[in-house]
Formats: sequence, C-alpha cells, structure tokens
Amino acid sequence: MCLLAVAGVLAVASEREAGQRFPAGFRFGAATSAYQIEGGWNVSDKGESIWDRMVHSRPDYIYDRSNGDVACDSYHLWEEDLRMVQEMGLDFYRFSISWPRLLPYGFSNQISQDGRRYYSAVIDGLRARGVAPVVTLYHWDLPQRLQDLGGWTNPLIVEWFAEYARTAFALFADRVGTWITINEPGSVCDGGYRGLLAPGLVDHEVGALLCTKHVLLAHARAYRVYQEEFKPKYGGELSIAHQESWFEPKTDQDLEITLLTREYLFGRYTHPIFSAGGGWPPALERYMADKSKREGYPRSRLPAFTPDEIQLLKGSFDFYGLNHYTSRVVRAAAAGERPAYMSRGAEVGAVLEARPHWETAASSWLKVNPEGVRNLLKLIKQQYGDVKILITENGYSDTGHQLDDSDRLNYYKDYLEQVLLAITEDAVRVVGYTAWSLLDNFEWAAGYTSRFGLYSVDFSSPRRPRAARASARYYASVARARVLHAAHTHNTTA
Repeated sequence: MCLLAVAGVLAVASEREAGQRFPAGFRFGAATSAYQIEGGWNVSDKGESIWDRMVHSRPDYIYDRSNGDVACDSYHLWEEDLRMVQEMGLDFYRFSISWPRLLPYGFSNQISQDGRRYYSAVIDGLRARGVAPVVTLYHWDLPQRLQDLGGWTNPLIVEWFAEYARTAFALFADRVGTWITINEPGSVCDGGYRGLLAPGLVDHEVGALLCTKHVLLAHARAYRVYQEEFKPKYGGELSIAHQESWFEPKTDQDLEITLLTREYLFGRYTHPIFSAGGGWPPALERYMADKSKREGYPRSRLPAFTPDEIQLLKGSFDFYGLNHYTSRVVRAAAAGERPAYMSRGAEVGAVLEARPHWETAASSWLKVNPEGVRNLLKLIKQQYGDVKILITENGYSDTGHQLDDSDRLNYYKDYLEQVLLAITEDAVRVVGYTAWSLLDNFEWAAGYTSRFGLYSVDFSSPRRPRAARASARYYASVARARVLHAAHTHNTTA
C-alpha cells in the first residue's frame, strides 16, 4: 500500500487549514525501541538483557505469556520498517540501540561486529531515504550481566553507561545528529523497582531512589562525553526523554498535594537537569528528609548529590525530550485511606484519578485528555524557561488488527491540535513531534494485547506482514503538508 498519493490532495490548503500550519522547520517522526520490535534475541553473539531474562524465567509476568524473541522481526525486516517511514514522508525515525546487541557482555572491551553491522545498516538506510536517525541509547534492555552486578543501584553503572555511550558515539556519531541517552528514567526506576517492568524488583523505598540518582548521573556523564569528544566534530544534539503526564488538582484544596506529586514523579527527574539551581526539587527534598526521619532512617531515602554531581547534571541537555500520553486528577488521601502500594502517588499520600468524561484506550492507564499536552507544555516553559522541546513519544493503544482505527486517528488529530496551539498561542518552542509507535510491537507487560502501531503487524504469521492503518495515512498527510487538516482526509486513496 503506497501513501504517496495522499500528498496530491493537499497541494492547496483552505483558509482554515492555513491557520493550522506548523511552523517552518517543525519535524515529524515516529518511534520504536529495540526489544519491542527487533526479535533476534539470541542471534549471533548478542548478550542476554533483563527483558530476555524476565520473559523466559517469569512468563506469567506478561499478560498473554508472550515475549519479544521474534516480536516484529525487525532484525531481519528492518528495510520494510524503513520503507514505511519513507512512505509516510517523515523527517526522522527514532529507534534504540540494544546495549547487549552492541556490547554482548555489557562492557566496551568487546564490541559485536554483528550488532555494529545491523545498526550501521539501519542508520545508512535511513539517510539514503532522506530520513534523519534519532537514536536512543537505552530503552530499558539492560545487559543481564550488569543487572547481576546491581544494575542501576550500583554507582559504577554511571561509568559503565558512559563507556557504552562513548562506544556508540565513536561508531555512529558521524551519521547521527540527534541522540537520546535514556528513555523514561521514571519508568526505569519506578517501574523496574515496583515490579511493573524488568528487572521486576520490588523496592520502591530505597532501590527506586538509588536508581534515580544513578540513571541521572549516567545520562549526565554520557552528555559530557558527547560534548567534549564528539560535538566539536559533528555538532549533534543530545538529551534525555522524560515521560510526563498532566496532573491537575481535584479541588482547590488539592493544589499542594498535586505540586508535591508532580515533583515526586516528574520533577525528581527533570529538576536536576533543567532547573537553574540544579539538585533535587527543594520541596521534595524536604519532604523526603522529614518522612525518612519519621520512618526511622538515619538519613533521607532520597540520596544526596555532591556539589560536583549537581554541576555535572545541571544543564546536561540540548533540548527537552518529552514523552506524553495521558492526564490524571490528584487528590490527597482521606483520613485513614492508604493509597495502594503500587500506586504511583503512594509515596506522597496522593490518590490519582481520572475525569469521568476522559476516554480510556486499550491500555487502561491511558486516559485521553488532549488539553493536557498543551497545559504540560506551558508548564515546562513556566518551570524551565524558553527551552526547546522535542515531543519524543505520543500515541494511542487499541486491540486487534483493524485498519480503520478512527479512535487513534482522532487522538493524533486532537493532540496535534493542542501542540500547535501551544506553539502559536502560548509561544512554547516545540520543534518536533514523534508518534508512538511506527508499528504494533511487544508492549512490555501487556504483551501483544495492546497495539500502538500506525501500521498493524500480524504476529500470527511467521512473515510478520505490516499494513498501514487509517491513522498512518492521516499522519502521513499532516507530515507531508505541514498542515493540521480535518480528520476526514484519512479516506484519501492510498
């Protein structure tokens, strides 16, 4: 199925559409991650990752008992993926390098030539098609060997990651201009140490907070490596991708708990990097110190930064990478009410809810509130100034193989509209938008029961055939025309 025919109907924009035009230089892309699409889990000399270990040793952890052993088989079908990216007329494709595919044993003393060849081919294939590669170094697939040594709770991982990043830069920085160090550090730490994601550990009191400190320092070290050793020659950009939801208070009385919840779930990962002062958010630092003391700990469970670490972290970005999907209403837990242990707001005594009118996607956590993305973009500008923002993920899940995915199409239409309003009405410096995901894939603990793809994948077939959904046709038309037009254009012949 070809999408090139879409462009023809968009040659002349209506007056209404002219007011819906994205600014010059705005870029459109789509994203995937290595474990979710590549398969080839034990091909050649690839090492074992924490997700390989999780799905094989604890299959009941995955909703449908599936795994990413083959997934979309993009290890073999990467040219088909690149064809789809080109077909949509996208400016960039965001994908991740599998740390254990490139460094089978986690350390830089042994580089896999097979892994090097594979990622070089993808990068060269994108460039040959006029598409910019945006490369994520870490999208959750830590080498199992490093996990056995303590993973993100071991302070030595800061240098282990820096060496991995240096290796990737040395191999690919001549052809990659945009890098993401770590995808969603909040998911890595709060998900990985609440038993929600690999490595499936349960220690939010200490483990998640140690992870937070080390994952941030690892990012900062990689950033400094790039700035000092590679940017002078190649001039690229590098940052970290944060997952942030829009939080709003349920009542006026819930404003304080909403601010604290934001700081705990999001500010913990952004304030050290993007704020003028650096370090932990002051209100959160005070709260955690007081709470830890009440709990009998000799010091705060939120590990302190040294002055040198604060300086290392502060300003370690070239843009603000934002993954956004959903919104929540925040209220303080009532007297005698104890938020569930697994609740994301439990640490600070918050209860997270949704407005009754917000639609729920196939992923139960995804509540649709388009205005939330505009509110969040304005908040980022308010907090951190006129920072350049690249939306590194945004998308909608459903189930099954249906190609007429009107709910996803409308999600993209409505969220892109709010992004455009943030640019034109609020003067937020958003420079690009990334759809999650290019194609259906292994959706972590949900397995294959949750589909985010612009392209459908038939996982029942060994050939893993792909097919464009209506949302892919719509998104292609927007990307090509740089115009946000009415959703009915998805019916254009393709």
